[in-house]
Amino acid sequence: MLLEKCPVPQPIREDGAGATDLGPRDIMRDMENPDLLVPPRTDAGLLPNMKFSFSDAHMILKPGGWSREVTVRELPIAKTIAGVNMRLTGGGVREAHWHRQSEWAYMILGWARVTAVDQHGRNFIADIGPGDLWFFPPGIPHTIQGLEGGCEFLLLFDDGSFSDLSTLSLSDWFAHTPRDVLSANFGVPDWAFSNIPAGQVYMYQGEIPPPLECQAVQSPNGTVPQSLKHRLMAQTPLKFPGGTVRIVDSTNFPVSTTIAAALVEIYPGGMRELHWHPNNDEWQYYISGQARMTVMGPNSSARTFDYRAGDVGYVPFAFGHYIQNTGTECVWFLETFKSDRFADVSLNQWMALTPPQLISSNLNVGPDLLCSLRKVKWPVVTYPGYTYYPQEQSCMLRKGGK
Repeated sequence: MLLEKCPVPQPIREDGAGATDLGPRDIMRDMENPDLLVPPRTDAGLLPNMKFSFSDAHMILKPGGWSREVTVRELPIAKTIAGVNMRLTGGGVREAHWHRQSEWAYMILGWARVTAVDQHGRNFIADIGPGDLWFFPPGIPHTIQGLEGGCEFLLLFDDGSFSDLSTLSLSDWFAHTPRDVLSANFGVPDWAFSNIPAGQVYMYQGEIPPPLECQAVQSPNGTVPQSLKHRLMAQTPLKFPGGTVRIVDSTNFPVSTTIAAALVEIYPGGMRELHWHPNNDEWQYYISGQARMTVMGPNSSARTFDYRAGDVGYVPFAFGHYIQNTGTECVWFLETFKSDRFADVSLNQWMALTPPQLISSNLNVGPDLLCSLRKVKWPVVTYPGYTYYPQEQSCMLRKGGK
């Protein structure tokens, strides 16, 4: 029905370059990626792919939920961060495990209960809701369990080669330890281990847990000194003409020393301004809306990509880029970095704080541009003449919750 209502896109630009595509093709794919089918005239060179959709990732289905991941296997350029999209049913458990990489998580929908214990025997337990984060340092054992209604979340790891199936898990260790060793370690007869799993469980269906206070375990060493939870959506956003920004890094979430992030909202008619990041590559996750990003690299290279909800974007260290809202609803996305601090350089601000004679002679521009430059950074701008009035309730938030 959609194809009957919409014209079939063709690889022909307005300047006449190109020709019709007569061969076998995936028309729906072309409609979702108009800037790959018909690149802007400003695109040039041979920049690598910087987009992968979780919809194209392999699904791991288990009792209690599912998971899928985007690593360097799926997106070879993404060497700094790997991402896992996971769903747990109500009572579904991501089993007790740990790994050598840090884990940073963003709750997309629903609620989960997370637990952890550090090397000093100090524990942590909390309920995580929409827009909340958690962070587990490397080597710290932890669990995740869906509460009533279940949940879906994004996990980030500070290593692009990481796979969630390569974690160190409780069931796997028990399955590969002789029973007499388990007996000696725990001081119980070896028959106590007669029914342990034969291998890694990874995920399973459990009972919906009782209220938080009923599961609290008192440690003689107390609780972890720094909270492993952060309420990102509870932060007061930085507001700009084209949207909003919420920044989280070690300055306001002290335990998160290896992942920094910004949650960006771009209004219809808005754009994440021309900028770059001076600290590391950028790994993006698109939560809602439709967007276009052009990445500028060295040697006169530039390439444009289109993104939708569930897509992953990537920008190499210090490459210039911008993100436009190309739809009619708000674009929400996470830009994340393997770093303890969020940092970006605004092209507009840089030019405004440089002697105007230099900018004028460099670009051959006059007062119309020079007098409009801003010395104060606006991360999200809007197109001239376009005004958007956001509703009081964020367009990302959905009904429900706890």
